[in-house]
Amino acid sequence: MTPLELARWSWRQLTSMRTALILLFLLALAAIPGSVVPQTAVDSVRASRWMEEHPRLTPVYERLGLFSVYDSVWFSAIYILLVVSLVGCIVPRLRVYWRGVRAEPPQVPRRLDRLPQHRTLETDAEPEAVLEAARAALRSRRYRVRVDTSSASTPGAVRAERGKLREGGNLVFHLSILVVLVGFAAGSLLGFKGGAIVVTGDGFANTLSQYDDFEAGSFFDIGDLEPFDFTVDGFDVTFLEEGRQAGMAQQFEADVTYRTAPGAEQQQREVAVNHPLSIDDTDVFLIGHGYAPNITVRNTDGSVAYSGPVVFLPEDTTFRSFGVVKVPDAEQAGGGTTQLGLEGEFYPTYGFTNESGPFSAFPDSKNPAISMLAWTGDLGLDAGGSQSVYALDKDGLDPLLKSDGQPVRLDLALGRTAELPDGMGTVTFDGLSRFVKLQVSHTPGQATALTGVILALLGLLASLFVRPRRIWVRARREGGRTLVEVAGLDRSAGGDLSGEIDALTARLRPAEPDTPGPNRPSEEPT
Repeated sequence: MTPLELARWSWRQLTSMRTALILLFLLALAAIPGSVVPQTAVDSVRASRWMEEHPRLTPVYERLGLFSVYDSVWFSAIYILLVVSLVGCIVPRLRVYWRGVRAEPPQVPRRLDRLPQHRTLETDAEPEAVLEAARAALRSRRYRVRVDTSSASTPGAVRAERGKLREGGNLVFHLSILVVLVGFAAGSLLGFKGGAIVVTGDGFANTLSQYDDFEAGSFFDIGDLEPFDFTVDGFDVTFLEEGRQAGMAQQFEADVTYRTAPGAEQQQREVAVNHPLSIDDTDVFLIGHGYAPNITVRNTDGSVAYSGPVVFLPEDTTFRSFGVVKVPDAEQAGGGTTQLGLEGEFYPTYGFTNESGPFSAFPDSKNPAISMLAWTGDLGLDAGGSQSVYALDKDGLDPLLKSDGQPVRLDLALGRTAELPDGMGTVTFDGLSRFVKLQVSHTPGQATALTGVILALLGLLASLFVRPRRIWVRARREGGRTLVEVAGLDRSAGGDLSGEIDALTARLRPAEPDTPGPNRPSEEPT
């Protein structure tokens, strides 16, 4: 083939319905890694922990773009090819359908008796009167009707058709897929999505520095962030305590006080799952929660080296959580300062067995406890690079050891204090706070995507329930009477047109005279 012929052949293959279906299936398959592998744009903390736990797979996944599937080259290629295929497939069909909608019902077949449904009758009425009655009956049934007058060579006939919306429903359904894709593309390019963890009692301002993770579209300007702020006043959660689903959160909601702009009037709102806080065009979703133990680290002289709530990230449904405490200015044994790191787990309802060790028996805080290992050395905070607050870089750290050479483990119940070795001070579990995980997003393509979904539903209903049908009626004079032929064709699979043909035939059939029967007395006077 010449280059022009090859380009034409490639375009026809790309814009075929078969290719569009294959690309749609590939797009669904390509989205699976985005649901299985932690995405940095959705949960950067979880993604970082996954990378630490799988050091061999991480370089491979990074080359394949599996930690950011929806921004990868291969996913974008499938997405763009699908859009092009749908446009090339649908636009020509729109022209064909438009011509089909404007076209008149097809001509009367020469042999009506060969159609699946066929009836004949005779009447004394004139052919024109029969055709007019057929036209009125079919119009009442919402058929598009055309009447052909008789001539010397052809008898008069009525052509009727309905069900054009079935093909229209198919086209609307395919067009809606394109609308949904455009809506998602607009949201990705013009919007943003960010995550933040806020401890109860703390606030959040919609600035870039307040986000734990943030991803903006290619055409989104950071200066367009809405200037709102809010404070998480409290958080309520109820866990089921009985039944097969014991331990599941029945409901949880956060009490929020917010302002739409600096200096604006404060407003209060409850934020719950599927009930976000909407401020202008930005939505704040409550997507998770957990515990933030209040930990205080004191030096030997009793001065406070660190104090405050520490976010512990849940690891399972019992809310066994992992967390890190970083103390950059701790007192060193014998004088001077050092950096101290504490790493361990929090158990809302502490339990212990010799087989499994410590565990959390219930997600609610009925018997909270913390178990941590202590490290000292260089936390890497002065290197100038970014560092996760939920992970401990142990490259420059050494574990604190007891006199027998075993690592120091601090096991603390609520309100308890443990001493660090070598006179380095104490660690106290002062109290327990909660935190909420919020997703702040601006997706301008939501209305477009919703419109596409509604159109898809309407198109699907039309393609399933609208039945395309054709009916023909022919009338001609033979032997002093009018011979009428009625025939129909149902173009949908499994359609039965017999009832409608029988009803039309009954309306065209002449009324029988009212004659006395054998058991009926005569009405004539005797």
